Order: sequence, then C-alpha cells, then structure tokens
Amino acid sequence: MISSLEYNTERNQLVIPEYGRHIQKLVEHCKTLETKEERNRMATAIIGVMGNLNPHLRDVADFQHKLWDQLFVIAGFDLDVDSPYPIPDKEELAARPKKMTYPQKRPRYRFYGNNIQGMINVALGWERGEKREALAYIIANHMKKSFLNWNKDSVDDSVIFKHLFELSDGEINLAAKEEDLLESKALIYRNTSTNRSRANTNKKQYSKKNNRGNNNNNRRRRN
Repeated sequence: MISSLEYNTERNQLVIPEYGRHIQKLVEHCKTLETKEERNRMATAIIGVMGNLNPHLRDVADFQHKLWDQLFVIAGFDLDVDSPYPIPDKEELAARPKKMTYPQKRPRYRFYGNNIQGMINVALGWERGEKREALAYIIANHMKKSFLNWNKDSVDDSVIFKHLFELSDGEINLAAKEEDLLESKALIYRNTSTNRSRANTNKKQYSKKNNRGNNNNNRRRRN
C-alpha cells in the first residue's frame, strides 16, 4: 500500500488547475487509446464531464467551443480526435499581448495634475468675454485647492495667477484684473444665475402643464 502512494511532486503539473487531477488523467489516458473511434468517444465523454463541472457557464455563447479548446490545451495539443471546432493554435495562445503605451505627460506643476491643463486648453478655445473669464476663475479656484492639498501652507492668489499665466502660455492673465479668488465668485454667480433662472422658468412651465393634464383627467373620471 505504501509503495502505491503518489505525491504531487512526482505528478505532472496541472495545465488547467480548475478541472483537477482526474480530468487531466482522463485526457492522458485518451491519448493512449489505439483507435480513433475510441478516442473520439472518450473525448466526447470528457467534454460532458468538463461541462458538468462548470454548469454556470452553459448559457455563455460558444460554451462547447471553449470546452474543446480547453481539452486540447490540457492534452498539450497532442490529441488526435475529430473536433467539431477548429483546433486552436499553440503559438497563438502562447503569444504575449502587445505592450500597452501609456501617456507620458509631464506637467510643469505636478500638484495641479493633467486635468487642469485640459481645462485650460478648453478655455483657450473659447472666445474672449465674461464666459471665458468665469471659466478662468473656476480653473484658478481649482488650482488653489490642488495646491493646498499638496502644500499645507497658505498660498497667495498671485502665485496661482502666475502659474495659470505660465500654463496658458501667457493667454490667461488674471493678475491684471486686480481681483482675488473670493471676489471672482460673484462673477461666476452672475454668469450662472441666468442659466438657473431659465431652468426654473422651464420647470414652472412644465409643472403647469402637468397640473392641467391632471385636472382634465380628474374631470373625466368624475363624469
């Protein structure tokens, strides 16, 4: 009895561990059968057992195709049977994916991040006016928050304006406006209050229409 024991160190390495040792032994035994008819019959039986081990995947498209591919992978692509699907290519499966290229962006001031530069580019694409100026102050406020996240000391607005001037290649100069970031909130509010009033007007009109429709429905029910 002791001489018949098998240790994992003496066994072949599992190709697909999810199916366990017994499936791999069945595949190895299938390879030793003499006639192709016997191999086909046993390969079909192994596919049935593999499918029972993964019942949650039966609704997946091409489930049988996947099982046959895994059968050939377990057999080391050295199984002579008639497969209803094309036999997978060993070199294609072993090929490594192409190395992904990551964007190597090196911002001038890393504590602001790359999104700030994108916002600045959007602002530069707008026409000069109150809308672009309001967006510039929003960007400056966000830059100040990002600056304080990395530098716990207080920062003067002139520093933020200087950095914004550099990041925009001299196109946005808020230092010439002689306004600080607290006063800029009034400018932002002035540009957004018009949009809020329009939204409230549309909301009231929509509610009136719904009330009229509900009143008409109530009258019909009473009649």
